[in-house]
Amino acid sequence: MIAIDIDGTLAGPDGRVSPRNLAALKAAERAGIEIVIATGRRHCYAMRVLRDLALSDSNALISSNGTVTRTIGATLLHRTHLPLLTARWLCSHVDEFRNALVMTFDKVGSDGEDARGALVVERLDLLNASIGRWMEANEPYIACFDPVERALEGDAPIQMMLCGTVERMREAEARLLEHPAVAAVGAAGPGRSTAIEVALHRTEYPERNLSILDILPAGCSKGAALLRLAADQHIDAGEIMAIGDNWNDLSMLEVAGQAILMGNAPEDLKALAAERGWTVGNRHDQDGVAEIIEAVMADEGVTQ
Repeated sequence: MIAIDIDGTLAGPDGRVSPRNLAALKAAERAGIEIVIATGRRHCYAMRVLRDLALSDSNALISSNGTVTRTIGATLLHRTHLPLLTARWLCSHVDEFRNALVMTFDKVGSDGEDARGALVVERLDLLNASIGRWMEANEPYIACFDPVERALEGDAPIQMMLCGTVERMREAEARLLEHPAVAAVGAAGPGRSTAIEVALHRTEYPERNLSILDILPAGCSKGAALLRLAADQHIDAGEIMAIGDNWNDLSMLEVAGQAILMGNAPEDLKALAAERGWTVGNRHDQDGVAEIIEAVMADEGVTQ
């Protein structure tokens, strides 16, 4: 099984999958390797990249950093909601950051498309300034509620997200971690509560001074979702390769038998990879995914 992130990994800077990367995925599929896409994007937004690649409808797509798993053909395999009481508490806990807050609801239909209200915000101005292209692309799905808690009178969300500068999001992360029920993914140690209710996943793009802080139900991560999928298919963790580029990929890199970090990853994550003996491959704008898969196929003596 090969699990691959999208942004900064499978997709290039233009948001598209190169012909060489796609050819490598197809070759791996023909060789009997299970291809899993694991992304921080929600399902509908991930399909904007994947829909035209003609991957098998039965392939798994782990979305929202592990909160939801569907097949590419939109069959629901697993989903975890953030409890409504927890979501309401979080809104007050991060009150000073609510102008950077987005809530995500799973409104995916049988065609893989979302409906308006899949994304909920209270204010548009700061989000437009920090993630303007994303906001424009997702406009058909965004609903505004003031206060944002009004959106929590019905279905429970699957995710909350804070977006802004690296410095401000690190402040938001510190604010969230003040509470013992909140933990960063992979964080453990003395003093942490065993009654964790919320998991934090951080993604940083230093060259854009942009950070995304995903707030998920406890236990949700790309790594946990990947292990669940592998167990369902009787695949041992040692038979998994994970390829990613950012901190929200850390959980799946940690559980995989072979971890590959992209050359465009943040420098502090590359330093961690060096400590752990992980492979650092080529960049996403240089077909780094294809190079890794081609090397695997060559080692196995598979003709592409």
